[in-house]
Amino acid sequence: MEEVDEKQCIRILPHKLVLQKKEPALQWLIGSPFLSPLTIVSTLRCIHHSSPPESVSPDFTKEAEELRTLLLKGFSIVGALVVGNFNVDEHASQAIDAARKLNQILSHGEKTEKQLLIGAVADINSVDIHFFVSRSENDTSLDSVSSVMYENNPEKYIWERGCLLRCELPISVPLYIPLDSPSDVEKTYEQATESVISKLRDPEVVYVVEQVNKNTSEDPCPVILRGSLMDFQINLSKFRHLNDASQNADRMSLPCANFCLKSKTECSTFPLQNADIIQVSVLLNSSAKSEKSSAPVVEYFPATDKTRLLVVNLKAEVLCYAAKFLPLTYAVSMLIIPGLVDQLNLIKNAILPNLSKQLPQLVPYHFCPPGFLHPITAIYELTYGETEMKQVELRKALHLRLGLPFDRPVLRIASALDFSGRKDNLPQKGSFLLKDVHIGIPSSGVSGGHMSLVQGSYVYHHYLQEGFNDSGWGCAYRSLQTIISWFRLQHYTSIDVPSHREIQEALVEIGDKDDSFIGSREWIGAIELSFVLDKLLGVSCKIINVRSGAELPEKCRELAAHFESQGTPIMIGGGVLAYTLLGVDYNEASGDCGFLILDPHYTGSDEVKKIVSGGWCGWKKAVDSKGKNFFLHDKFYNLLLPQRPNMV
Repeated sequence: MEEVDEKQCIRILPHKLVLQKKEPALQWLIGSPFLSPLTIVSTLRCIHHSSPPESVSPDFTKEAEELRTLLLKGFSIVGALVVGNFNVDEHASQAIDAARKLNQILSHGEKTEKQLLIGAVADINSVDIHFFVSRSENDTSLDSVSSVMYENNPEKYIWERGCLLRCELPISVPLYIPLDSPSDVEKTYEQATESVISKLRDPEVVYVVEQVNKNTSEDPCPVILRGSLMDFQINLSKFRHLNDASQNADRMSLPCANFCLKSKTECSTFPLQNADIIQVSVLLNSSAKSEKSSAPVVEYFPATDKTRLLVVNLKAEVLCYAAKFLPLTYAVSMLIIPGLVDQLNLIKNAILPNLSKQLPQLVPYHFCPPGFLHPITAIYELTYGETEMKQVELRKALHLRLGLPFDRPVLRIASALDFSGRKDNLPQKGSFLLKDVHIGIPSSGVSGGHMSLVQGSYVYHHYLQEGFNDSGWGCAYRSLQTIISWFRLQHYTSIDVPSHREIQEALVEIGDKDDSFIGSREWIGAIELSFVLDKLLGVSCKIINVRSGAELPEKCRELAAHFESQGTPIMIGGGVLAYTLLGVDYNEASGDCGFLILDPHYTGSDEVKKIVSGGWCGWKKAVDSKGKNFFLHDKFYNLLLPQRPNMV
């Protein structure tokens, strides 16, 4: 094999390229025509195979059907990666062939620009990844690539060069179905969908392009593009140098950069939240001038047969990734319109079998899951809610494709990207309380220790909050509220954080307490907390019993393992006190450890600076520098370790 040109280097943006190394697998390598040809932006696992025992045997039709909607327009397949233990050259060639076939289906058989395709082979028994490049479809030889660069700031690399285009299109499709031939409903609906799709390039359709979140009077005015202009092909190399919007005054060549912020706050990171977003709205000009001048009239066309009216309400919503140098006309023509077409066709195929039954409620959502640098789009059927098994199975398939764990619901509707800037008109209960007060707290002082911390967000609940006086007896209740807030914010549950009374009612309902317990000021401990978590959330807990506070440091290894695997806050109850544990800093060699304590006994105002400076959230050593014990040696302690539910 020849060595590829030294100037050609594979640039890898994702922090984790190989999603699964335990078994043979095929992964699609994702890039963008707006970035350098050998740039890998993300990777998706192939989950449909025509012959399961073979790793490089995808069911191309099913893969293309799902990826066409899942993957934003502006991203594309730039190659494939095979994980296994086999002949490197042979499987690199098969990976490239698979990527080429998938691209052909995704492009609906149309000829695409010639591009380099990457074939990668990862050894299942080592960390080695071998990269190859195919120069053309007819050339069977592969070039080996030894120059590989991992980008230090991949978010910045993507979003400094590109932006998001967003387009919503709500549609109501009225169908008049003859009662004598109800089977015609499918044909009628297909024709109606085709009519909507054809309208997208109609001369009477206009696209209004405008900047989201306008800040000053100098923001650009909206631009109107007509559907009659939306029928062009593009040579990207022709426009790559047009980065200055001022050079292109006419609407045909006005670049996306015209609607992007000219300057941004200097920062070391550049997450999706900082990406420029351009809104595209579709409008139909129904008052266009006719050739003949006439007064408006109402015409009556009686139906020849008895009919019934069926109205199908749809909502398409597409996101696209566009280079900032790309002219707006081409961005709408090559990205927005194809995205709408694919989504409308997918919705049509899902609705067709159900036209004579209950119509499915199909809604597109956009997510940016952990580890991903760009959004993906999923269409959910909400007829029966998120917990319906069909919906759960869809999320499981998405988790498998994206390499996400199966014990955390990161693709639920509550996790979807919110482009409105708010979820609803009213603040939710507890929305004004502090979140994640431990962030930025200095280290524990453990020399050579390894920190294991809570994963995700929580709300700090403490004494006297929301006008309720529980000072002296409610610390365990407050710790439980903090734990439940964690499950809410990680989208394991949608219930409100319960009040003290609701916690007491739950314990009475399961028979743990008598009726007189409701409204009392009785303490509760780790056992009661586990009962409430099981009843209200279905969450199971592990409990560690410690005979004395002096033995708590011996549990640091076990506590560290909990934060690494489960990541949930821990409640520590001992004597008459309860604390919330957010992490440990542990040196295995010396046994030295620190505990990150969130103290529910705080009674002051919700100010982070005041809480941290007062030690109400901070690192505690079992024995401090003055020889004082934080955990009492004459008291037993129970530690409640909530377990993540295995759910998506």
